[in-house]
Amino acid sequence: LDTDYRDTRPELRVQIDRLKAAALGVPIEDVGRTLETMLGSREVTTYVDRSREYKVLVQARAEDRVRPADLATIFVRSTTTQQLVPLSNLVALSEVAGPSQLTRTDRLPSITVSASLPPDYALGDALADIERAAAEVLPPLARLGYKGTSLEYKEASDSVFITFCLALLIVFLVLAAQFESYIHPLIIMLAVPLAVTGGLGALLLTGQSLNIYSQIGMILLIGLMAKNGILIVEFANQLRDEGLSIRDAALRAAVVRLRPILMTSIATVFGAMPLAFATGAGAEARSALGWVVIGGMALSTALTLFLVPALYLMLARFTKTTGEIARELGRLDAGVRDVDHAHRPAPAE
Repeated sequence: LDTDYRDTRPELRVQIDRLKAAALGVPIEDVGRTLETMLGSREVTTYVDRSREYKVLVQARAEDRVRPADLATIFVRSTTTQQLVPLSNLVALSEVAGPSQLTRTDRLPSITVSASLPPDYALGDALADIERAAAEVLPPLARLGYKGTSLEYKEASDSVFITFCLALLIVFLVLAAQFESYIHPLIIMLAVPLAVTGGLGALLLTGQSLNIYSQIGMILLIGLMAKNGILIVEFANQLRDEGLSIRDAALRAAVVRLRPILMTSIATVFGAMPLAFATGAGAEARSALGWVVIGGMALSTALTLFLVPALYLMLARFTKTTGEIARELGRLDAGVRDVDHAHRPAPAE
C-alpha cells in the first residue's frame, strides 16, 4: 500500500486552554482573530492613491513572529477586566509533523491510497474489503472516491447492469413482435434465470470472479438461452395450429426439438472450452467468459427441456397462436364480404 500523504513538514500546533480563557474573560474568537492577524495577515481596509486601490494588511513584523516565545509579546484584551492578557497564558504549543502539500478531490481534503493486487485477489473483492474497512474505521462524514482502474471497474459494473436490463427488454420486445403475444415471450424469458444461475455456479466452482468479462457472458447467455425456448414454443404453436391440444403440443414439441437443442447447446459448450482453458496473456478475461457460457448453457439446457414445456402448459391457454389469429381475421373478413354482398342491390334487367 502507498499513499500521497507525507507528514514531512514540521508544524507548530496551538491548543487554546478554553477553561482558562473563560476564567479570564477572553473570547475564543478573539484569540483566533489575534493569531490570524499577527502571525498570518488580515486585510482591514483599502485606500486609493493616484486612481489605484491598495489593500491594507495588518501583520506583526517578521522579527516578532519567528520564535514560539514571541507569543508572550502578543496580547488580547479581557472583556471583564479590560486588561491585556498575554497569549502565552492562554495557549499551549506542541511540535508536530504535517503534510508537505494538501491534496483535494471534489474540493474536499483527500488522501489517495494506491496498491497492487496479488494474482489471486480480484479487484471487486479488494474494493469490497476496502469499503467494509472504511465503514468501520473512518468517521461518518468521510466518503470514498475512486480513480484509475477502480473507477473504470465501478463505471463498467454499473453500465453492464443497465446493458443487461436493456438486453432483456429488447429481446422480449422482439419476441413479442414475432409471436404477436406477450405470453409466449414471457415463457421464453422465464428460463433466462437458469442460464444466469448456471454461469454464477461455474464461476463459484472454478474460483473465478464476477468481473466485466463474466458479466458480458451473462448478456451473451440471454440470446443463447432464448434460442432454446424459441425452438420449443414455435413448434408447439405450429402443432396447436394443426389441431393438437396445448398439453399434447407441449409434450411433442419437447420430444421433437430435443435433438436440435442438444446439438446446438453441445456445439456452444465445446466452442467455449478454448476460452475457458486459455493460457497466456489475457487468459483471465477469456477464462471467465468461457466458464460463464459453459455453466449457463449446461444448466439451462438440462432444465429448459422441462421448464419451458411446463410454463407453456400453464400460460399458453391465456393466448392464441398467430395461425389462430390469422384464421379469425380471415373469418371476420369473409363475414364482412358476405354482409356487403347481401346488402348490394340486385342488377336491373
